[in-house]
Order: sequence, then structure tokens, then C-alpha cells
Amino acid sequence: MIVLGLSLKAWVTIIAILSIFVVMTRSHVPAEVAFLGALTVLLVTGVVTEEEGMAGFGSEPVVVHAAFFVVIAGLMQSGVLYWLTRHGLGDPSSYRRAIIKLMLPVGVLSAMLNGVNVVAMFIDAVKIWARRLEIAPSRLLLPLSYAATLGGTCTLLGNSSNLVISGLYMEKTGHSLSLFQPLVPGLVITFVGVVLVVMLRRFIPERESPEQSFETTSDYTVELLVPTDNQAVGLTVGEAGLQQVKGGSLIEIVRFDKEIIMPVPDDEFILGGDRLIYAGQINEILDLKRSHGFVAADHHVYNISEIDSDRKLRTAYVTFGSDLIGTSMTENGFERANDMVLVAVARQGKRVDGQPREIRLQAGDSLLLECPPKSDDQLERINHRNLRFFDSHFVPQIGPRTVTAAIILVLMFFISSFHVLPLMATTMLAAGAMLMTRCCRMDRVVKYIEWELLLVLGATVVFSIAITKTGIAEVVANHVLNICGTNPYVIMAVMCLLASLVSEFVNDVGSSAVFFPIIWKQAEALGCNPMPFVISLMLSVTISFASPIGCSTHMLIYGPGSFRFSDFARLGIVIHLVLLVVLIIVVNLVYPIYS
Repeated sequence: MIVLGLSLKAWVTIIAILSIFVVMTRSHVPAEVAFLGALTVLLVTGVVTEEEGMAGFGSEPVVVHAAFFVVIAGLMQSGVLYWLTRHGLGDPSSYRRAIIKLMLPVGVLSAMLNGVNVVAMFIDAVKIWARRLEIAPSRLLLPLSYAATLGGTCTLLGNSSNLVISGLYMEKTGHSLSLFQPLVPGLVITFVGVVLVVMLRRFIPERESPEQSFETTSDYTVELLVPTDNQAVGLTVGEAGLQQVKGGSLIEIVRFDKEIIMPVPDDEFILGGDRLIYAGQINEILDLKRSHGFVAADHHVYNISEIDSDRKLRTAYVTFGSDLIGTSMTENGFERANDMVLVAVARQGKRVDGQPREIRLQAGDSLLLECPPKSDDQLERINHRNLRFFDSHFVPQIGPRTVTAAIILVLMFFISSFHVLPLMATTMLAAGAMLMTRCCRMDRVVKYIEWELLLVLGATVVFSIAITKTGIAEVVANHVLNICGTNPYVIMAVMCLLASLVSEFVNDVGSSAVFFPIIWKQAEALGCNPMPFVISLMLSVTISFASPIGCSTHMLIYGPGSFRFSDFARLGIVIHLVLLVVLIIVVNLVYPIYS
């Protein structure tokens, strides 16, 4: 059955891929769920075979990423990245110099370590640096994101989409791309991008840091003492109506013997001498003194950095795709499952009024959470998809393993760049070396592996196979040729513009997998060298700076910088369009379209 030149299986593929775009732009369903759901449809309908479906998860992009996560773990645990972060930033004399001082080393690191990892590592350091320079963190976090993404265009390891396209190229030709294949055009657009950020720095928004909303805990917590003869003594919290009160909620009880009950269950009994800790609107909560006969405690229980040896306050940010989005803590069960209590919520740098546990959360919200002292490893394991903790206190020990890990990283790049071994073998060898030299421990490696990304990468490879197998790539390529003519430069510009626009609303990985087979068919039909088409696509899907959804590093800084969704468009649209023109020109100078 053929409809508009496409078979039924081709239409199933198109609907499955379009459903991913719709789901990711219209809901909070995580990317890996959307991609795996579409992959399931392709398998069930017979569009791809089981062998083809499984082949994607054993492809070069997935294996290289998995091995590289181990390398990153070694660099983190051995202290290499900590040393670079600590010594990479100086004390610039102006905001312009601060941007340059930040963007240059970040760009270099991102070419070697993947921009997302570099941004995650630098966020806390940049926020502290901004306070020292008396600059709003948002004005340095946005340049950090740009530098990481731009620097990642210089090598195959710098961005996930680079590896996806490299793997698809290898399937088409049987030859692998060099690690530094995109280096020259990548360096040019990185340089142009840095210059544009410096020139247009006045368009970088100044947003209040969420931590400023959490500076004085007495503004949102209050401690009330239960007298021994109070009528609530002997009743449960639920019976006394003390759990959810006007203006706030009970987050913990401190017993006279220093026992701490947190979170507080409804069936917990009230005892004389209990200290009830409430969070919310203080003026309204204080009405409990009159209505329930409580008295003010003689001292405030909280200190922003540390309460006592048994309790700490930690800051976390709600990630994009989090299951917590659209829910309140009273509904989702997160607190009880993870032994922590929400104390306050900040949104776009300002504290959200109302009962914290009744506030419906949004992506990028900053949460102040009270929890027992947990190591950074434990915090990383607390539903990493839902929250990201950035106030980490982990300080690795600098020593011989720091040097060993740095040598392994340098050797990995040396071996790969001179084609001594393929990229996949090189990264696997480096990962094994990190484990054998104990630069990273096996039991701590798991927290560095982004399983969701590996699932997405595996699924995108299968989608590319389906697009080629069902004839979609050939039909779409021919239609574009019929509309735009046979000028290869026009075709390249149109396809790169479309791919980069799609990336703004989905992500670079999905966009690269969809457009690669189409642009490859066009190069074949025109009789052109496919390399400039491949490299231009690789770069164009990465420069989606106009929204936080399209750029992974923008998503990381969204919460810590208290950004608004529209903040990214002010600077991003200009940089996106300028870099698109620059990359098409430079790619064609470096890789002639006819060879």
C-alpha cells in the first residue's frame, strides 16, 4: 500500500518520530521514555527487526559514551577536574574580561570532556566566583553554557550528536571519522561565538540568584514550643490538626531528648516540650500561638549552612522532564521516599509565597530541602532525574592518581587522533585504565553513567536505520531537490536551517538522527562529496541556543541562574543565525563540495 509515494511502514515511522517531537514539547515525559516508546512501535509493526533494534544499543555512539562516562568518573574522583576548576578562574578586572577568562578554558575542556559534564562541574564554582566579583550569577552562567556547547563542536567527544553522526557515517562508509574531524570549523564558530557573546553581553539578563532567597532561614521557618499542659499533648499530629495549617506545614518535630522526627507522620504523638518546626508564611503560622496555646521557642533552630550534626539544608533544582513537575510534595511522596523535607521554593530568583509543600513545582524551581547529613554520593542517587544537587561539598584529594588520570586522558586523545586505534577501542581502553589504576572506584562509577542518554542514543540509531530502510530519506531528499533546485550550497543551507530549528524544540541527538539519512541521500543525488554535508549537519544541530530545550547546557543552568524561558531567545536567536551562516561558509572552505 503506497500513499503519497511512501509505504505503510514508512508512514508508521513518520508518525512514531513525530510523536516523539509532540510528546517532548507538549508534556513532561522524559526523553528516553518518548524515544523507547517510538522504538517499541517500530519493533511491533515490523518496521525494524529485533536485530536492527538491538544493533542500535551496541553501536559506536552508545559504547563510546558508556566508556567515556567511566573516564569522566576517573577525572572527577582523582581530582583532575577539581584542580582545573579551582585554578582555571582568576580575578579579572571587568565583566568583559570575566567572560573571556571563563569561556576560553571552558571551551577547551568541553572539546575533551563533553560540554554537559563541564557545565555540571563548573556551576558551583562560577556561582561562587560571581559573588566574589559582585556579578549576578546569571551573567556568567549563560556564557558558561555557550562556551561549553561551542567548544564541544571541535571534537567528536564534545557533543553527543557528534558521536551519533560519526556512528551513522561509519555505517554508510565503513570508515570512522577522525576525532578531530570537525576541529577547524568548530574552532572558527567557537571563536565567533565567544566574540558575539562578549559584544552582546548587555543582552545577558541579570537575574537574582535563588540562594539569595534562602539567605535568612528565619524568613520562612518558625519554631513553636508545646507546653506540658497543652491540650494537644497526647494527641496525634493528625488529630490535633497540626500537619497542614494556614500559611505553612509541619516539617519536623524536635523532642526534648534531641530526637528528630522528619518527615512527620500523621500518627505521631505530640509530647510536652516538643519543638514544632514549621515552614511557610511566618505571620500566618504564628497564629498557632494564639489558636493552639503554643509559645515561641527561646531560640531559632536553623542556620543556613548547618543546623546541627544531625540535619543539613541542601539546595536542589527541578530538572526538565522531572516527575515532580506539576505536582506538590503533599502529592508525590518524594519526601518520605528520600527522607527529606521541603522547606522553601524559589522561582526565577524569588521565593514563592505560600505553603512550600502545597506549591506545584515547575522545571527550574530551586528547592531548599532539609535532610540528614548525606554524602554527595547518596545525594546523587536520590532520584537524579528529578532533582540535581549543586551545593556539593565533595573535595577530592589531589595526589599521584590525579597525575595518572590526566596522563590517561592525554594518551586517549593522542592514540585516537593519530588513528593508532579506533575511537571506540581507545575510549574503552582509557576506561579500563581508569579502573585498573584505581583512579575511580567501580562502586562509584554508576552515578556518573547517564543511562537515559545511552537509551536515547541507541534508539536514535535505529530511527535512522528505519528512515533509510523505508525509503523516507530518498523521498524527502528528492522533494527538497525538486523545490530548491540542484544547487548543493542552497540544499545544504536549507537542510542545516531545518535541522537546527528542529533541534531548538527537541534535541540535537534526535535531530541529527532524523536528518542524517536525508542529507546523505541528497549528497549522493547531487554527486557531491558527502563530508561537507555531514560536518555542516553536525555543527548546525548543536548551535540551537534560542531555547533551553534545544541546548543541553542551557537546561543545566536554567534553575541555578533563575532564568526565564524567554531569556535565552534574546541572545540565542542572533547567535544561532550568525553561526549558521559562518559554519556553512567555513565548512565548504575546509571540505570542498566537489572533490
